Formats: sequence, structure tokens, C-alpha cells
Amino acid sequence: MSDKQVNGCSSAKSYSSPCNGNTTQKQEESPINGKDVRVWCDGCYDMVHFGHANSLRQAKALGDKVIVGIHTDAEITKHKGPPVFTEEERVKMVKGIKWVDEVVLGAPYVTTLEVLDQNNCDFCVHGDDITMTAEGVDTYHLVKSANRYKEVRRTAGVSTTDLVGRMLLLTRNHFRQGSAEYDIEKEDSAAKSPWTGCSQFLPTTQKIIQFSDGKSPNAGDKIVYVAGAFDLFHVGHLDFLEKASKLGDYLIVGLHTDPVVNSYKGSNYPIMNLHERVLSVLACKFVNEVVIGAPYCVTEELLEHFKIDVVCHGRTPIAMEDGKIDPYAVPKTKAIFELIDSGNEMTTERIVERIISHRLEYERRNQAKEKKEIEAFEALQRQKQTQKAG
Repeated sequence: MSDKQVNGCSSAKSYSSPCNGNTTQKQEESPINGKDVRVWCDGCYDMVHFGHANSLRQAKALGDKVIVGIHTDAEITKHKGPPVFTEEERVKMVKGIKWVDEVVLGAPYVTTLEVLDQNNCDFCVHGDDITMTAEGVDTYHLVKSANRYKEVRRTAGVSTTDLVGRMLLLTRNHFRQGSAEYDIEKEDSAAKSPWTGCSQFLPTTQKIIQFSDGKSPNAGDKIVYVAGAFDLFHVGHLDFLEKASKLGDYLIVGLHTDPVVNSYKGSNYPIMNLHERVLSVLACKFVNEVVIGAPYCVTEELLEHFKIDVVCHGRTPIAMEDGKIDPYAVPKTKAIFELIDSGNEMTTERIVERIISHRLEYERRNQAKEKKEIEAFEALQRQKQTQKAG
């Protein structure tokens, strides 16, 4: 990895990330001279989720290369409050998204023309929500004024603020007992931001198609299968899937339903529902296919249907079905079962522990962020009314 000067941040680092994801038809063609259109996206990328991935997918459709600038821990703490993940963890997660080509750590909180030029980017892309500094300044006002800014639609129903809010409710029974339904009426903040407040994510087949590579395995490919909850998709999952993908040519991930995850994880899980988890896993560059609602036990029929050659599991404990049936008994009998040590100790439970152990800090952060966004939204509405009246 090489150091790179980014708007005075000598600590900025650039990482390359090979992209294996297909995109929709480019809305902007490359210049006549054949130069790639390089698109700049930046942000905190804390608690990386499918909303981030969808924004980057849309950015990729506007150009040829997506370069992602990530703010340092210090910058985020100054403007928003402490991040959940470290900058090293956030860099790794963004590099794992299949539409990302390069990652730059140390991006300034206010996007400048200099940062675009230093990274040879033609323009900046961001979602249609408003982001501001601690002083209330639009972080994209400079590139907007220079007409080097494009907007994409943010994914409704998910945000880092939303996910942190769900975890803050874990000790307040945010799941109704025995089910995976959110009890969002118990949230602390009465007012909801139109951008990052909790709302229902509505999945569509189109969204799944957009996230999927749509490629079947080639004849002779060695097919690897893993299964699990993959809740709050994180660096531990990423490292595990990277190692699993190296055992073959085509990686299939089976995702358990919410009730099944609830049965072996407990009444507070999963934090993210099945549809959200599907998109999070599909966005990973190591994954080729996802089985939605995979059976807990890996059966003979499943192995035959997908022509699976290797079945893998991590070093985490395997819960028995009905307390006595080994879900991996069949692949073990066939001698195609392998345990993988990802080398990463991150788990969904550890993420929850981070949030709960700093409950007051994150509650204040969420409330401050939503308050600032509501004020900005109201100001924007007033501006539109004034323009309409004029």
C-alpha cells in the first residue's frame, strides 16, 4: 500500500481493490480519448451495510472506476461522534464491496476539488441525503458549486444510525419475544430524520437482481458452500468468506431465515432481517450466489441440487438442530466438510457489546445526528417553498 497526500492529510493511504461485479449500462460514456471515468465517493463507512453498497453500485454505473475516500477516526469523532469500527476495519469492509476499485484512507470531511484532482477523479457521487460538518456546513458545497457532483438515490430503510439504534434497543426488548419483529416504538428519539431514522426496508426482486452477478458456475468449477446468519455483515464474515472462496471456484452462501437464526442465537437476533442480510452478502466480492432461506441442516438434496464439492464452517460453535442433530452430518460423512479459521475474532455479538458498552455516547450521537438532519431537511423545504412562491 502506498501513502498518498490528500488535501493536506499526509497520512492518507491508497488501497486497490479488484472489482468482479457487473454494473448497469453506464449513464456517462468514457471520454473520446479512452480515459476511464473515475468516480469519487467518500464518507465514514461505519457499520458498512447494503445501503452503502447500493450507493457505490449506482456510482459504478456512472463511470468506470469507483474510488472511495474514507474519513479517519479522528475526523468522524470531531463531526459526528465516535465510530463503531476502527479505520482499519472500515477500509477492509469497503475493499470487500464488489463495485469498489480503490480505497483512500484520510479523505477530508469536506470534499474539495483538490481531493478529486489528486485522485484523478472526474466528479463526486453521493446519496440524496444531506451531510454536514459539526458547524452545519454542507460537506459537498465546494464540488456542487464547481458542477462536479452527482446524486444517487439512497436506500430507504437502512443507515448506520438505524442499525446502531436497533442495537441500543437490545436491552429494551426491541424484538418481540420469540419473533424477529422490530418494536421501534420504544426508540429514544420521538422525531425521525427523513434520511437516517428507522423505517421499514422494502425488498424487491429488482434490487436483488441489481446486487447479483447473475453468473452460473462454469463446467468443472469446484463449488464451495457455507451457511449461517451473517448478521450485521462484518470483517469477521469477510475474512471467513475470502478463505472459503479460495477453496474452490464458485462460492454459494446459504442464509438462514429469521426464525431459524432466532432459534439458535436467541430472541434478540437477528438484528437485520433476511432480506437485508441477503443484500449485504451479495455485495461481497467473494460471493457468487446466495440461497435465501437455506435449510439449517445441509442435506443430501441440497448438495446434489447445487453440485457442492466442499462445505465449510468457521471456528464458532455449531448448534445442534433440536439439540441433538448435527447440521453438517451429511457432508462430514461424505468427507467434504472443512473447518476454516478466519483469523479474525470479530462476531456480531462483539459489535453489539461495543454499542451497549458505550450506550450513552451512541445515544447522544444518534440524537444529535437526527436533530441536525431534521433541521437541514426543514430548511431545505422552506427554501423550496420560497422558490416556488417566487
